[in-house]
Amino acid sequence: MQCDYFDSGACRSCTLMGTPYPLQLSGRGDRVREVLAAHPGTTWLPPVESPESDYRNKAKMVVGGTVDAPTIGLLDRDGRPVDIRGCGVCTPGVRAVLPVLAEFVTTAGLTPYDVAARRGELKYLLVTDSPDGRVMVRFVLRSTEPLPRLRKHLPALLRRLPQLEVVTANLLPEHKAVVEGEEEVVLTERSTLSMRVNDLDLHLRPQSFFQTNTSVAAALYRQARAWTEELQPASVWDLYCGVGGFALHCAAPGRDVVGVETSAEAAASARQSARDAGFDGVRFEVGDATEFALAAPAPPDLVIVNPPRRGLGAPLSRWLEESGVRHVLYSSCNVTSLAKDLDAMPSLRPHVGRVLDMFPQTAHQEVAVLLGRD
Repeated sequence: MQCDYFDSGACRSCTLMGTPYPLQLSGRGDRVREVLAAHPGTTWLPPVESPESDYRNKAKMVVGGTVDAPTIGLLDRDGRPVDIRGCGVCTPGVRAVLPVLAEFVTTAGLTPYDVAARRGELKYLLVTDSPDGRVMVRFVLRSTEPLPRLRKHLPALLRRLPQLEVVTANLLPEHKAVVEGEEEVVLTERSTLSMRVNDLDLHLRPQSFFQTNTSVAAALYRQARAWTEELQPASVWDLYCGVGGFALHCAAPGRDVVGVETSAEAAASARQSARDAGFDGVRFEVGDATEFALAAPAPPDLVIVNPPRRGLGAPLSRWLEESGVRHVLYSSCNVTSLAKDLDAMPSLRPHVGRVLDMFPQTAHQEVAVLLGRD
């Protein structure tokens, strides 16, 4: 893939830009096997490839410049705004709405936030594109002051972009290095975006996490479903379940499935998807994954974990090691923390694994492994 932003030095986020894709893919596999070398005997399935471009279904864009000439993109090392609204790793659906949103910033008088001066209102535009071409847009604001103007001009924006299904304002009054705040104001009739993945509609609320690469996420869930069907567990936990992708793909008649997630919004999204799919044996709880496991009277047949980059941590790793659970399906976005967690669970050995290329053009490694007791 060729990128003018990378070639000009305007954006270097894609650190492997220009590296032939086969080398990127083989390098990921080599890196994973190197880090997990202390755990031999794993059967590695062929890696899951991704389109080199047009794959990123969510854009987190910094809004800079002025109200009359806004930039949509990022800040460089010196804090200056850089416009990358044509970013080639974003889906065409994301790229299609960004120029219109830039015009809307001017029309609605949404003053871009000046980080250095700590003044202005509009901090970020968060855009999510669904597989069927519907779009969610979230305006991250410092205060409620621009809300009347947002509401006034929103009908015209919806006429220009009929694919907009969910529009919200997220309030982030603090000056700190986060992308969104806790309060969300829904400005459209609909508050959820449906993400069709394989044979399921996963409902996405504004503050819910969803995998950024839809096609690779679909492959990840299919792999989890296949491994689960081989094991035929009567009971499954999906810890750090997000909007329920793993839990819903691994559901089956007569199988008890529980998803646990700290985000109430994500859990509500998962419950809605379960209702729509008619899954009576699946339930979702809001809570901490470790606390849930430690308080449970007995482990299930299969535990699925998809932790954040920091990994499971010592308490949950220790519980899994001592619980007697027969199998763990570990989906990891950080092979280093995965290796650390595996060291803490010596009785649960990786039997089979697969690298999934969730973020082409970057050094990111996504890996799924099925662990079992010998």
